[in-house]
Amino acid sequence: MTIAAERPIKTTADTPASTETKTFRFGELFSGPGGLGLAAKLASRPGYEIVHQWATDYDADTCRTYAQNICNDPDDKSVVHHDIRTLDYEVLKQLGGIDGLAFGFPCNDFSLVGERKGFDGKFGPLYTYGVRALEEFKPDWFLAENVGGIRADGGVALKRIFSDMIAAGYRIYPHYYRFEQYGVPQARHRMIVIGIKKELKVEFKVPSPKPYADRDVSAKTALKDIPESATNQEPTKQSKNVIERLEYIPAGGNAWHAAIPEHLQIKTKTKLSSIYKRLHPEKPAYTVTGSGGGGTHIYHWSEPRALTNRERARLQTFPDNYIFHGSKESVRKQIGMAVPVEGARVIFEALLDSFAGVDYDSVEPSLAYLIP
Repeated sequence: MTIAAERPIKTTADTPASTETKTFRFGELFSGPGGLGLAAKLASRPGYEIVHQWATDYDADTCRTYAQNICNDPDDKSVVHHDIRTLDYEVLKQLGGIDGLAFGFPCNDFSLVGERKGFDGKFGPLYTYGVRALEEFKPDWFLAENVGGIRADGGVALKRIFSDMIAAGYRIYPHYYRFEQYGVPQARHRMIVIGIKKELKVEFKVPSPKPYADRDVSAKTALKDIPESATNQEPTKQSKNVIERLEYIPAGGNAWHAAIPEHLQIKTKTKLSSIYKRLHPEKPAYTVTGSGGGGTHIYHWSEPRALTNRERARLQTFPDNYIFHGSKESVRKQIGMAVPVEGARVIFEALLDSFAGVDYDSVEPSLAYLIP
Protein backbone atom coordinates (compact mmCIF):
# COMPACT_ATOMS: atom_id res chain seq x y z
CA MET A 1 0.00 0.00 0.00
CA THR A 2 1.45 3.39 -0.94
CA ILE A 3 1.38 6.41 1.33
CA ALA A 4 -0.61 8.44 -1.19
CA ALA A 5 -3.34 5.79 -1.35
CA GLU A 6 -3.98 6.16 2.37
CA ARG A 7 -4.73 9.90 2.30
CA PRO A 8 -7.07 12.12 0.34
CA ILE A 9 -5.36 14.06 -2.46
CA LYS A 10 -6.67 17.45 -3.43
CA THR A 11 -5.97 20.06 -6.05
CA THR A 12 -6.72 23.75 -5.78
CA ALA A 13 -8.08 26.12 -8.39
CA ASP A 14 -4.99 28.29 -7.95
CA THR A 15 -2.53 25.58 -9.01
CA PRO A 16 -2.21 23.36 -12.08
CA ALA A 17 -4.35 20.21 -11.99
CA SER A 18 -1.20 18.09 -11.86
CA THR A 19 -0.15 19.65 -8.55
CA GLU A 20 -1.23 17.26 -5.84
CA THR A 21 -1.39 18.05 -2.13
CA LYS A 22 -1.13 15.12 0.21
CA THR A 23 -3.30 15.82 3.22
CA PHE A 24 -2.71 14.24 6.61
CA ARG A 25 -5.95 14.12 8.57
CA PHE A 26 -5.05 15.00 12.16
CA GLY A 27 -6.54 13.77 15.44
CA GLU A 28 -5.63 14.78 19.00
CA LEU A 29 -6.13 13.32 22.45
CA PHE A 30 -5.52 15.59 25.48
CA SER A 31 -5.64 18.41 22.95
CA GLY A 32 -5.35 21.32 25.37
CA PRO A 33 -6.17 24.77 23.97
CA GLY A 34 -4.52 24.05 20.61
CA GLY A 35 -0.76 24.58 20.82
CA LEU A 36 -0.15 21.41 18.81
CA GLY A 37 -3.33 21.89 16.79
CA LEU A 38 -2.31 25.35 15.60
CA ALA A 39 1.28 24.24 14.96
CA ALA A 40 0.01 21.40 12.76
CA LYS A 41 -2.36 23.74 10.95
CA LEU A 42 0.44 26.26 10.28
CA ALA A 43 3.03 23.66 9.27
CA SER A 44 3.71 24.19 5.60
CA ARG A 45 5.73 22.24 3.06
CA PRO A 46 5.19 22.12 -0.74
CA GLY A 47 2.72 19.38 -1.57
CA TYR A 48 1.98 18.43 2.05
CA GLU A 49 -0.40 19.72 4.69
CA ILE A 50 -1.97 18.68 8.00
CA VAL A 51 -5.68 19.35 8.51
CA HIS A 52 -7.81 19.02 11.62
CA GLN A 53 -10.09 15.99 11.77
CA TRP A 54 -11.02 15.75 15.44
CA ALA A 55 -9.75 16.51 18.94
CA THR A 56 -10.79 15.71 22.49
CA ASP A 57 -10.09 17.04 25.98
CA TYR A 58 -11.71 16.72 29.40
CA ASP A 59 -11.92 20.47 30.07
CA ALA A 60 -14.88 22.39 28.62
CA ASP A 61 -13.16 25.80 28.40
CA THR A 62 -10.18 24.21 26.70
CA CYS A 63 -12.42 22.57 24.09
CA ARG A 64 -14.13 25.86 23.30
CA THR A 65 -10.75 27.57 22.94
CA TYR A 66 -9.52 24.86 20.57
CA ALA A 67 -12.72 24.88 18.50
CA GLN A 68 -12.78 28.70 18.33
CA ASN A 69 -9.27 28.97 16.93
CA ILE A 70 -8.70 25.75 15.00
CA CYS A 71 -12.24 25.28 13.65
CA ASN A 72 -13.45 28.92 13.73
CA ASP A 73 -16.48 27.90 15.81
CA PRO A 74 -16.36 27.48 19.63
CA ASP A 75 -19.12 24.87 19.42
CA ASP A 76 -17.67 22.79 16.57
CA LYS A 77 -18.67 19.15 17.14
CA SER A 78 -15.34 17.77 15.91
CA VAL A 79 -13.89 18.89 19.25
CA VAL A 80 -15.19 16.40 21.79
CA HIS A 81 -15.48 17.39 25.43
CA HIS A 82 -15.09 14.14 27.37
CA ASP A 83 -12.94 12.38 29.97
CA ILE A 84 -10.63 10.09 27.99
CA ARG A 85 -11.06 7.34 30.60
CA THR A 86 -14.72 6.88 29.67
CA LEU A 87 -14.66 8.01 26.05
CA ASP A 88 -15.94 5.50 23.50
CA TYR A 89 -13.52 5.73 20.56
CA GLU A 90 -16.43 4.97 18.23
CA VAL A 91 -17.44 8.60 18.80
CA LEU A 92 -14.11 9.66 17.28
CA LYS A 93 -14.32 7.11 14.47
CA GLN A 94 -17.63 8.60 13.41
CA LEU A 95 -15.81 11.90 12.94
CA GLY A 96 -13.45 10.28 10.43
CA GLY A 97 -10.22 8.37 10.06
CA ILE A 98 -6.86 9.98 10.72
CA ASP A 99 -3.37 9.83 9.22
CA GLY A 100 -1.61 11.58 12.11
CA LEU A 101 -2.23 11.52 15.87
CA ALA A 102 -0.95 13.71 18.70
CA PHE A 103 -1.31 12.99 22.37
CA GLY A 104 0.34 15.29 24.88
CA PHE A 105 -0.75 13.12 27.77
CA PRO A 106 -0.99 14.85 31.20
CA CYS A 107 2.34 15.02 32.94
CA ASN A 108 1.43 15.86 36.54
CA ASP A 109 2.58 12.54 38.00
CA PHE A 110 5.97 12.76 36.25
CA SER A 111 6.63 16.45 36.91
CA LEU A 112 9.64 17.45 39.02
CA VAL A 113 7.21 19.57 41.03
CA GLY A 114 4.87 17.47 43.18
CA GLU A 115 4.69 13.98 44.61
CA ARG A 116 5.94 12.17 41.47
CA LYS A 117 3.57 9.18 41.70
CA GLY A 118 4.40 8.05 38.17
CA PHE A 119 2.30 5.13 36.91
CA ASP A 120 0.66 4.81 40.35
CA GLY A 121 -0.84 8.29 40.13
CA LYS A 122 -4.05 9.59 38.61
CA PHE A 123 -2.37 10.80 35.40
CA GLY A 124 0.54 8.39 34.93
CA PRO A 125 -1.42 5.64 33.12
CA LEU A 126 -3.12 8.06 30.71
CA TYR A 127 -0.51 7.50 27.99
CA THR A 128 -2.12 4.07 27.43
CA TYR A 129 -5.13 5.79 25.84
CA GLY A 130 -2.79 7.20 23.21
CA VAL A 131 -1.32 3.75 22.57
CA ARG A 132 -4.84 2.34 22.28
CA ALA A 133 -5.67 5.04 19.71
CA LEU A 134 -2.59 4.02 17.71
CA GLU A 135 -3.84 0.44 17.69
CA GLU A 136 -7.38 1.37 16.68
CA PHE A 137 -6.80 4.21 14.18
CA LYS A 138 -3.42 3.05 12.80
CA PRO A 139 -2.25 6.52 11.69
CA ASP A 140 0.86 6.90 9.49
CA TRP A 141 2.59 8.85 12.26
CA PHE A 142 2.15 10.21 15.76
CA LEU A 143 3.58 12.85 18.06
CA ALA A 144 3.56 12.24 21.83
CA GLU A 145 4.63 14.87 24.35
CA ASN A 146 5.50 14.90 28.06
CA VAL A 147 7.67 16.77 30.56
CA GLY A 148 11.39 16.19 30.90
CA GLY A 149 10.86 15.09 34.51
CA ILE A 150 9.59 11.75 33.25
CA ARG A 151 13.27 10.75 32.86
CA ALA A 152 14.05 11.18 36.55
CA ASP A 153 13.57 7.47 37.47
CA GLY A 154 16.52 6.44 35.33
CA GLY A 155 14.36 5.84 32.29
CA VAL A 156 12.20 3.03 33.71
CA ALA A 157 8.93 4.81 32.85
CA LEU A 158 10.12 5.81 29.40
CA LYS A 159 11.26 2.30 28.51
CA ARG A 160 7.82 1.00 29.38
CA ILE A 161 6.10 3.73 27.35
CA PHE A 162 8.46 3.30 24.39
CA SER A 163 7.97 -0.46 24.43
CA ASP A 164 4.20 -0.03 24.20
CA MET A 165 4.54 2.42 21.29
CA ILE A 166 6.80 0.03 19.40
CA ALA A 167 4.44 -2.88 20.07
CA ALA A 168 1.62 -0.83 18.51
CA GLY A 169 3.53 -0.97 15.21
CA TYR A 170 5.81 2.10 15.11
CA ARG A 171 9.46 3.06 14.82
CA ILE A 172 10.05 5.84 17.34
CA TYR A 173 12.33 8.86 17.50
CA PRO A 174 12.37 10.26 21.06
CA HIS A 175 14.17 13.50 21.83
CA TYR A 176 14.46 15.96 24.70
CA TYR A 177 13.73 19.34 23.12
CA ARG A 178 14.88 22.64 24.63
CA PHE A 179 12.43 25.00 22.96
CA GLU A 180 14.42 28.16 23.63
CA GLN A 181 16.93 26.70 21.13
CA TYR A 182 14.18 26.62 18.47
CA GLY A 183 13.12 30.25 18.55
CA VAL A 184 10.73 30.11 21.52
CA PRO A 185 11.23 32.91 24.11
CA GLN A 186 10.91 30.49 27.03
CA ALA A 187 13.12 27.87 28.66
CA ARG A 188 10.65 25.04 28.19
CA HIS A 189 12.02 21.50 28.02
CA ARG A 190 9.89 18.58 26.86
CA MET A 191 10.24 14.97 25.84
CA ILE A 192 8.67 14.47 22.42
CA VAL A 193 8.39 11.20 20.53
CA ILE A 194 7.72 11.01 16.82
CA GLY A 195 6.49 7.63 15.64
CA ILE A 196 6.33 6.36 12.04
CA LYS A 197 4.36 3.27 11.04
CA LYS A 198 6.87 0.46 10.58
CA GLU A 199 5.77 -0.54 7.08
CA LEU A 200 6.31 2.97 5.68
CA LYS A 201 9.71 3.71 4.16
CA VAL A 202 10.01 7.04 5.93
CA GLU A 203 12.71 8.01 8.42
CA PHE A 204 12.24 10.97 10.73
CA LYS A 205 15.24 13.03 11.80
CA VAL A 206 15.26 15.35 14.82
CA PRO A 207 15.51 18.91 13.44
CA SER A 208 18.67 20.74 14.41
CA PRO A 209 18.36 23.95 16.44
CA LYS A 210 21.20 25.49 14.41
CA PRO A 211 18.93 27.45 12.00
CA TYR A 212 17.41 29.25 15.02
CA ALA A 213 20.68 30.18 16.73
CA ASP A 214 20.37 33.88 15.84
CA ARG A 215 16.68 34.19 16.73
CA ASP A 216 15.94 36.83 19.39
CA VAL A 217 14.27 34.88 22.20
CA SER A 218 14.49 37.56 24.88
CA ALA A 219 11.48 38.25 27.08
CA LYS A 220 11.73 41.95 26.22
CA THR A 221 11.25 41.29 22.51
CA ALA A 222 8.58 38.65 23.07
CA LEU A 223 6.36 40.99 25.10
CA LYS A 224 6.70 44.23 23.17
CA ASP A 225 3.95 45.94 21.19
CA ILE A 226 0.96 43.87 22.27
CA PRO A 227 -2.04 45.61 20.67
CA GLU A 228 -4.67 47.05 22.97
CA SER A 229 -7.30 45.11 21.04
CA ALA A 230 -5.83 41.74 22.04
CA THR A 231 -8.03 39.68 24.37
CA ASN A 232 -7.13 38.02 27.70
CA GLN A 233 -5.23 41.00 29.07
CA GLU A 234 -6.96 41.23 32.45
CA PRO A 235 -4.38 42.25 35.09
CA THR A 236 -3.74 40.16 38.18
CA LYS A 237 -4.49 41.98 41.41
CA GLN A 238 -1.36 42.40 43.51
CA SER A 239 -1.50 43.13 47.24
CA LYS A 240 0.47 46.03 48.68
CA ASN A 241 2.97 43.55 50.20
CA VAL A 242 3.54 41.78 46.88
CA ILE A 243 4.12 45.06 45.07
CA GLU A 244 6.57 46.18 47.75
CA ARG A 245 8.37 42.79 47.69
CA LEU A 246 8.74 42.90 43.91
CA GLU A 247 10.31 46.35 44.09
CA TYR A 248 13.22 44.83 46.05
CA ILE A 249 13.73 41.99 43.55
CA PRO A 250 15.95 42.74 40.54
CA ALA A 251 15.35 41.46 37.01
CA GLY A 252 16.00 37.72 37.03
CA GLY A 253 15.82 37.55 40.83
CA ASN A 254 13.29 35.79 43.07
CA ALA A 255 11.72 35.82 46.54
CA TRP A 256 14.98 34.79 48.21
CA HIS A 257 16.94 37.87 47.15
CA ALA A 258 19.13 39.19 49.95
CA ALA A 259 17.87 42.77 49.67
CA ILE A 260 14.30 41.92 50.70
CA PRO A 261 13.57 43.31 54.19
CA GLU A 262 12.56 41.00 57.01
CA HIS A 263 8.86 41.88 56.98
CA LEU A 264 8.56 40.95 53.30
CA GLN A 265 10.57 37.72 53.40
CA ILE A 266 8.84 34.37 52.82
CA LYS A 267 9.52 31.88 55.60
CA THR A 268 9.37 28.42 54.06
CA LYS A 269 11.76 25.47 54.22
CA THR A 270 11.46 24.83 50.48
CA LYS A 271 12.87 27.62 48.35
CA LEU A 272 11.60 27.14 44.80
CA SER A 273 13.51 29.39 42.42
CA SER A 274 10.34 30.34 40.55
CA ILE A 275 8.60 32.01 43.52
CA TYR A 276 8.14 35.73 42.78
CA LYS A 277 10.78 35.38 40.11
CA ARG A 278 11.04 38.33 37.77
CA LEU A 279 11.85 37.87 34.12
CA HIS A 280 15.19 39.03 32.80
CA PRO A 281 14.49 41.24 29.77
CA GLU A 282 17.49 39.98 27.78
CA LYS A 283 16.91 36.26 28.40
CA PRO A 284 14.16 33.75 27.56
CA ALA A 285 11.41 33.48 30.17
CA TYR A 286 11.44 30.62 32.61
CA THR A 287 8.82 27.91 32.17
CA VAL A 288 5.21 29.09 32.00
CA THR A 289 3.14 26.91 34.34
CA GLY A 290 -0.57 26.17 34.40
CA SER A 291 -1.35 26.53 38.09
CA GLY A 292 0.08 27.46 41.45
CA GLY A 293 -0.49 29.75 44.38
CA GLY A 294 1.07 33.05 45.34
CA GLY A 295 4.30 33.93 43.63
CA THR A 296 3.96 31.57 40.65
CA HIS A 297 2.40 33.84 38.01
CA ILE A 298 5.63 35.03 36.31
CA TYR A 299 6.58 38.63 37.01
CA HIS A 300 7.60 41.56 34.83
CA TRP A 301 11.26 42.63 35.01
CA SER A 302 10.61 46.34 35.67
CA GLU A 303 6.92 46.74 36.58
CA PRO A 304 5.89 45.33 40.00
CA ARG A 305 3.21 43.00 38.66
CA ALA A 306 2.43 39.56 37.33
CA LEU A 307 2.13 39.05 33.58
CA THR A 308 -1.27 39.08 31.94
CA ASN A 309 -2.51 35.93 30.24
CA ARG A 310 -1.88 37.54 26.86
CA GLU A 311 1.74 38.11 27.80
CA ARG A 312 1.99 34.50 28.96
CA ALA A 313 0.48 33.43 25.64
CA ARG A 314 3.17 35.46 23.85
CA LEU A 315 5.82 33.42 25.69
CA GLN A 316 4.08 30.28 24.42
CA THR A 317 4.14 31.82 20.90
CA PHE A 318 0.36 31.95 20.47
CA PRO A 319 -0.61 34.76 18.07
CA ASP A 320 -2.37 37.82 19.48
CA ASN A 321 -5.62 36.94 17.70
CA TYR A 322 -5.84 33.60 19.50
CA ILE A 323 -8.90 33.79 21.77
CA PHE A 324 -8.93 31.82 25.03
CA HIS A 325 -12.32 31.00 26.59
CA GLY A 326 -13.05 30.78 30.32
CA SER A 327 -12.19 32.62 33.52
CA LYS A 328 -8.82 34.29 34.01
CA GLU A 329 -7.59 31.33 36.05
CA SER A 330 -8.93 28.84 33.51
CA VAL A 331 -7.09 30.67 30.74
CA ARG A 332 -3.92 30.72 32.83
CA LYS A 333 -4.14 26.94 33.16
CA GLN A 334 -4.77 26.43 29.45
CA ILE A 335 -1.79 28.53 28.42
CA GLY A 336 0.53 26.88 30.91
CA MET A 337 -0.40 23.35 29.84
CA ALA A 338 0.05 24.02 26.10
CA VAL A 339 2.97 23.15 23.83
CA PRO A 340 4.65 26.28 22.37
CA VAL A 341 3.17 26.76 18.93
CA GLU A 342 6.32 27.74 17.07
CA GLY A 343 8.42 25.01 18.71
CA ALA A 344 5.90 22.35 17.72
CA ARG A 345 5.67 23.80 14.22
CA VAL A 346 9.40 23.13 13.70
CA ILE A 347 8.80 19.46 14.53
CA PHE A 348 5.72 19.12 12.32
CA GLU A 349 7.54 20.68 9.38
CA ALA A 350 10.46 18.29 9.87
CA LEU A 351 7.91 15.48 9.83
CA LEU A 352 6.45 16.73 6.54
CA ASP A 353 9.95 17.02 5.09
CA SER A 354 10.58 13.41 6.13
CA PHE A 355 7.53 12.21 4.21
CA ALA A 356 8.48 14.39 1.24
CA GLY A 357 12.01 12.97 1.20
CA VAL A 358 13.51 16.43 1.70
CA ASP A 359 16.81 16.59 3.56
CA TYR A 360 17.28 19.04 6.45
CA ASP A 361 19.77 19.78 9.25
CA SER A 362 19.32 17.25 12.03
CA VAL A 363 20.75 15.94 15.30
CA GLU A 364 20.70 12.47 16.84
CA PRO A 365 17.66 11.66 19.03
CA SER A 366 18.84 12.25 22.59
CA LEU A 367 16.68 9.54 24.16
CA ALA A 368 17.34 6.79 21.62
CA TYR A 369 19.39 4.93 24.23
CA LEU A 370 16.16 4.26 26.15
CA ILE A 371 14.45 2.49 23.23
CA PRO A 372 14.03 -1.16 24.29
